[in-house]
Amino acid sequence: MAYEKRLIEVLRRTADADPDVRAKAQRALAGALNGPLRQGVMDEDNLDDIYERQVLEAGTQAYYPLDIVKPGEEDNFVAFTYQNQNRIPERRIEADELWVPTYKIANAMDWDVDIARDARFDLVARALRVYRAGYTRKLNYDGWTTILAAAVQRGVLVSGANQSALPFTGRAMLSSATLGGEFTKELVSRMIITMLRGGGGNMVKTTLTDLYLSAEAIADMRAWDHSDVSDFSRRELEVQGGGQLGLSNIYGVVLHPMQEFGVGQDYQSIIEDLGATQPSGTTQYCIGLDLSTADSFVMPIRQELTTYEDPTLQRQLRAGVYGYMEQGFACLDNRKVLLGAH
Repeated sequence: MAYEKRLIEVLRRTADADPDVRAKAQRALAGALNGPLRQGVMDEDNLDDIYERQVLEAGTQAYYPLDIVKPGEEDNFVAFTYQNQNRIPERRIEADELWVPTYKIANAMDWDVDIARDARFDLVARALRVYRAGYTRKLNYDGWTTILAAAVQRGVLVSGANQSALPFTGRAMLSSATLGGEFTKELVSRMIITMLRGGGGNMVKTTLTDLYLSAEAIADMRAWDHSDVSDFSRRELEVQGGGQLGLSNIYGVVLHPMQEFGVGQDYQSIIEDLGATQPSGTTQYCIGLDLSTADSFVMPIRQELTTYEDPTLQRQLRAGVYGYMEQGFACLDNRKVLLGAH
C-alpha cells in the first residue's frame, strides 16, 4: 500500500510545471517499473519452462555446441571387439557450433498529462499492463514459432487417425479406434513410442515429458468414459476439467492446454504455413517435447527488458514510457520435438 502511494505521488509529479521536478519524477517512475515489468513479462508467458534463459555479458556471442551424435549417425560411435593383431583406430570428433542471432523488440505507452496530474494510477496501471502484455505476446509468438518450425523440419508426424502415418516403420505399432479430430490416450501412447524410437536409442535417449494441446482436446478428455480412465480420474475431469487442473498427466506426460492450438488458431496456422501435411481424418495438431534435460531450447538475452521515461511527449501534453529488450530463440536438437495430429 505504501509502495502504491509513493508511485501515485511520483505519477502526479510527472505533470509538474517545473521541468527539473518533472524529469526527476519521470526517471523515478520508469526506474520503479523496470523490475515488476521485467518479472511480469517472464512469468506470464506460455513458454513455461521450455527455454533456458541465459543473460549474456556485454561482448559475448550466443554460440552453442551441438551434439556430436547427429541423427542417423549413432552407429558410427559404437565399440567393437578388439583383435590382438589390429590397431585401435582413431576416432576424431569435431563439435559444431550454432550461432543464435539476437534481435530487439520494443514497445511504448503514453497517456494524457491530465491523467498524471490527477494521479489516476488505475488508468496508468492498466496502460502499463497493456505495455507489458505486448512484450509477452511477442515473445510467446517468436518462441513458439521456433518450436513449431523445428517440429515441422524434423519431418515426423504421429497421427491418431491413420496408422500409416506412423514414422520409422511400416508396421502398425498400436491399434486405434480414433475418430477424426478426437484426442485419445492412444495418440499419447504413440507419441511416447515415437519419441523413444526416434531419439537414437541409448546413445541419445529421448522421452516425451510434456504435451501441448488445444482446448478442444481437453473437451475430448471430458467425454472419456469409465473404460478410458479410472473413477478417480473421471471425477477430476468432471469437477476441474483436465489439463493443468484435474487430470494433469497421462502416462506420466504433463498436459498443457493452449488457447493458440486448435482449428483456425494462431499456432495451427503457423504449422500449416510451414508446410506440414495433415493426415486424412485429423483436424488439429499438438506438440510433444522432451524437457527432461535443459539442453535443447535456449533463449540468449543480450539486453533484458529496460523501460525509460519519454521526455519528448511534454510538448504534446502527454507523458509515457518506452523500452526494449534483445533476445533470440533456438532449438539445438529437433529430436526433442514431436508433432502430433488428431
